[in-house]
Amino acid sequence: MQPIYIDFLNGLDIDELGLSNDEILSAIEASLAIQGRGEAVIEPRTHLIPGGEINGHFNVLRGVLGGDIGYAGVKVVGDFVDNYRKGLPSELAILNLLDPATGIPRAILDASAITDMRTGAVTAIGAKYLARPDSKVLAHIGARGTAYWNVRLLDHLFDFEEIRVHSRRSESREAFAERLRRDLGKPVIVTDDWESTVRGADIVVEASRLDQPEPLLRTEWIKPGAFVVPYGTMSAVELSLTDIMSKLVVDDWGQCKGGLFGSLRAHVDAGKLSAETLHAELGQIVAGLKNGRETPEETILFWHRGLSLSDIALGHALLEKSRRLGIGQRLRWA
Repeated sequence: MQPIYIDFLNGLDIDELGLSNDEILSAIEASLAIQGRGEAVIEPRTHLIPGGEINGHFNVLRGVLGGDIGYAGVKVVGDFVDNYRKGLPSELAILNLLDPATGIPRAILDASAITDMRTGAVTAIGAKYLARPDSKVLAHIGARGTAYWNVRLLDHLFDFEEIRVHSRRSESREAFAERLRRDLGKPVIVTDDWESTVRGADIVVEASRLDQPEPLLRTEWIKPGAFVVPYGTMSAVELSLTDIMSKLVVDDWGQCKGGLFGSLRAHVDAGKLSAETLHAELGQIVAGLKNGRETPEETILFWHRGLSLSDIALGHALLEKSRRLGIGQRLRWA
């Protein structure tokens, strides 16, 4: 048997590669189009819950991304809410990429930053197709790792005149806003409550970290014509939120329609979000098979639970760049 080598990229390597905003968005948009054309396989995520007094769980995401990429991938990402007490990110992840034709392992990547970047990119690509092009006010609830990339990539596309941020802990929202001010080079408003964050905003992203479902985002605060992206693990939205929407869009209906968690889990259970009320998966819109926003008046909701295909696409982009620049390690597998 010929020797088998795998590529290994740790977190320091991924930082050094420094994917640009456009590189990230391009990789994710291409993967969504591949999914929309039916050239991918995605299975609903599964959860591994340690139990006891541990406040967290593991998500296991699996998929095969065809097209020009041709990788199978499995990502395991922890979601441990109390990690900040230990000076750790709440989400730490590892991504395995494999040859879908032979099962040969091809790469192992630290996927913590990948998770953050690809989540922000899916939010931003969703806005590209579903938000008003003239959107100028962003409201963002939550300050976890994915939050930074939500705001950074959205602002890259829309160049907001006003950015408002809020999170449960004052120290986290102040630090979040300061990082954004430094990196975006523009003012960021820190708010003390959800309502003053959300009212009048053109784009609303809800990425809160709740211990249990609680309707903190009120339907009445949503501006007509707004684009709303709720994706907290525990629901923070009212059951009536879907009633005001012109279109309901998800990243993958297979994983949104079932499972334990998700911001619209109660809406699925109540029949408010179903195969009949769903407008499209985002990939279908990116691939040109379904319409995105059609009028300025449409109020649109996009729920994304996180795609293994996005992880695979960004992992592929990182590997391609690492080979060009000679960054990372090659390990003998067999």
